[in-house]
Amino acid sequence: MKNKTGFLPQEGQARPSRCPDNSAFKQQKLPAWKPQLTIAAVLSSFFLTGAFCLSVGVCLILSANSVREIQIDYSDKCSDCSKLRENSSNWNKECHCSVNFTLKEDILGDVFMYYGLQNFYQNHRRYVISRSDAQLLGQNVNIQKSYCAPFTTYRNGTPMAPCGAIANSMFNDTIDLFYNLNSSVIQVPLLKTGNSWWTDKNVKFHNPKSYNLSSAFAGTARPPYWQKPVYLLDEEDERNNGYVNDDFIIWMRVSAFPTFRNLYRRVSRIRQFAEGLPAGNYTFHISYNFPVTKFKGRKHVILSTVVWSGGSNPFLGIAYVVSGTAATLTGFVITAIYLKLRKKKTYFQK
Repeated sequence: MKNKTGFLPQEGQARPSRCPDNSAFKQQKLPAWKPQLTIAAVLSSFFLTGAFCLSVGVCLILSANSVREIQIDYSDKCSDCSKLRENSSNWNKECHCSVNFTLKEDILGDVFMYYGLQNFYQNHRRYVISRSDAQLLGQNVNIQKSYCAPFTTYRNGTPMAPCGAIANSMFNDTIDLFYNLNSSVIQVPLLKTGNSWWTDKNVKFHNPKSYNLSSAFAGTARPPYWQKPVYLLDEEDERNNGYVNDDFIIWMRVSAFPTFRNLYRRVSRIRQFAEGLPAGNYTFHISYNFPVTKFKGRKHVILSTVVWSGGSNPFLGIAYVVSGTAATLTGFVITAIYLKLRKKKTYFQK
């Protein structure tokens, strides 16, 4: 019979040892650093961690509180349009409403416009996976094999572009901002491009290759809830059309919470708005298309500045403060326990 090496050892020969080699590595004799958990080292780590987290948390909270922000809820002010949109047969009828508001102080610096939705759940599993990433890359794929159902094809077999529930439910209100200066009305210039992430615009989303977009999407149809095809999302800028449209890309990044905001526009800092938005009277002109009444939702428009830590969200600062407080309290508890045990030890030694 043969062993693993090929042959059994002869009688009288020693069997090969299965012990590891007598080396520093295999015998675990390499030099190593073994930390000594002394009371000084433990308390120092807890108090230093607590001080660091508290300092960072306070800075983040102060930074978030310095953000200038104004939020306008237009759900009730556009109630007539909301009732019109609840009837799906009125999808091709336009409805406009206006919302007036006043800025009491200047909003200096870069000003960002967001749209906010309340009670709109995007975290359901079937909703999150209802998309075709291959289609959004501009590839010619069979979307029947994707997770887009039931938003894949129409009854006549025409495929939807883009497919899926996320794309079909895209926010499509149009919001314009006007500045009322004395007796004149000035439209605030808004930037609709440059709002998405570079990786989304250049890596995750691509249009099908063709000499023009209309031919690239030939043989496809818009999703049921859309008012125009994907290659006409921005009729003013050909480079902001199709799957690389900024509004579409931002919407496809779903939110984890039912109340969220997405970046919609940026104020272009030219003419009267070179320093930001001056104080005064303003008006939002809204083309109302996105219905929210059926799921008891609300819609907002937010004008906000940003700081080095981001927007007006104190969550990260609060998390740091809570962590720092917990570490500091733990340090005091350990100190109290140590002093109590040391006192008992000294008493018994006497």
